[in-house]
Amino acid sequence: MSIRFVSAALCALAFIPSCSSSPDDASDQLVDDVDPSVVTDLDTLYAAAATESGVPADLLKAIGYVETRWQMIAGEVEHDGAPTTVGVMALRSDAAARGATRAGVSLDEVALDPEANIRAAALLLADEAAEQGLIRDDTDAAADLALWMPVVAAWSGIDDPDAVAQYVHGDVFGTLATGAEERAESGQLIASIAAHPELAPLATVSVAKAGSADYPSSVWRPSPNYNSRGGARVSHVVLHTCEGNYAGCWGWLRNSAASASAHYVVSNTGSEVTQLVRESNRAWHVAASYACSRNGNTDCGKNGVSVNTFSVGIEHAGFASQTSWASGLIEASTKLTCDITRSHGIPRDRFHIVGHGQLQPSNRTDPGRHWPWTRYLDRVRAHCGSGGTTPPPGTGQSPASIVIDSNNANNNAAQARIELAGAWTSASATPGFYGSGYLFAATDEVSAPATFWFYLASAQTRTIDAWWTAGPNRSTAATYVAYNGGAAEVGRTTKNQTASGGGWIALGTWRFTAGWNKVVLSRWAPAGKVVVADAVRVR
Repeated sequence: MSIRFVSAALCALAFIPSCSSSPDDASDQLVDDVDPSVVTDLDTLYAAAATESGVPADLLKAIGYVETRWQMIAGEVEHDGAPTTVGVMALRSDAAARGATRAGVSLDEVALDPEANIRAAALLLADEAAEQGLIRDDTDAAADLALWMPVVAAWSGIDDPDAVAQYVHGDVFGTLATGAEERAESGQLIASIAAHPELAPLATVSVAKAGSADYPSSVWRPSPNYNSRGGARVSHVVLHTCEGNYAGCWGWLRNSAASASAHYVVSNTGSEVTQLVRESNRAWHVAASYACSRNGNTDCGKNGVSVNTFSVGIEHAGFASQTSWASGLIEASTKLTCDITRSHGIPRDRFHIVGHGQLQPSNRTDPGRHWPWTRYLDRVRAHCGSGGTTPPPGTGQSPASIVIDSNNANNNAAQARIELAGAWTSASATPGFYGSGYLFAATDEVSAPATFWFYLASAQTRTIDAWWTAGPNRSTAATYVAYNGGAAEVGRTTKNQTASGGGWIALGTWRFTAGWNKVVLSRWAPAGKVVVADAVRVR
């Protein structure tokens, strides 16, 4: 079994001791040369917990998938009054304490060790089953799973009856009915559930589409927690993470006791979107006034105004500490954001589509440092038809110089774009970056590069420069390879990224063809370092 996570991410929890450094202090530092919260081979842990507790392994796995997509997480506070959660089973702080006692382990182990976390959850579920007087059916696996539905309902901790139904039927038993599988970037299995199609009748939830609401594809679940914008125009979209599962998120936000809301909530797989508040009304999702210094010194005329007054808020089922997001969630969210920006004339850039933590940094970090900002904005533009990879029409000379930034929101899509393969992380912790930040990835013997594309209207000889942020954990031989439009290599060089950061460094002068050419930054090297993809210039 391979266990991969970073314990520092758990510092947000009050019951985790000995935490002193801020996650941002080391946001691009390589920790054990692995992805911070990826845990592989969980099937064996679930099987062992099932044997010990008597809770069906597939049921345990379905709950873990719905809660975290089988990632080790450390939940922070997103909604005041809601508990924080830890581990692959997203144990709430009260349950974590009880589960630790039940499993005979420490709170630290429940938070940091996936085996202890799964065992604690399984034993608590077994206790709930015993309290409910559950009598298992050992002759029919499907019937036995169905008997656990009231136990799952109690486990959810949700008060809203509709949200409980969504959690039990639509989410947990929906996952059991269809099956699920997750793999690490290496291809190694994280966990899987075989489909139980016989449970499909139990996995249906009757919902009403919004119909006349702002986003017809959504489900209308109105929240009482809103007020008037006072005539203010919508100019920003704010992205959040629920710090919990989908049903629990929208169920809480339409509770008057929450004193919080958002306009939308996107499910963890993107299969459903809930609308809680009309876009014309002011939802309560950011507890901060706007300060343009936190947002590239843009829209400074809004300084001192509540962010809620001029923004639409989108919550996403999940956690700021997780390291990957389902492609379905990203697609559903970017389609929604495209629709919002189109309706309100919002620029599709990083200054108007922003993160909660960026605007409320005192006590929020969501959607987290692993949110795929470059891919997200690229997809928003693609859905809206503004951006893409079609070369500009006509002929003529290309501009004197072209800069390809690590954030596609800063690129002219007709001339430049970046494409990523594998796990690259956005960061801005090390000063001296170009544009709005940079990307970094662990060195490894994998073909998962950052590719800087640029368009030339005619065949030309050009000089290529690169920009990176320097640091002691950087590769001393970061490899850049230049290709022409016919995919033929025209040059390559290696650079020491531990030095010479914060400026343009020449890579070489090579001959390129008309059309799209590229410079590829490779990660292929012995593990233990990182490479930084910040910007490339063509001059």
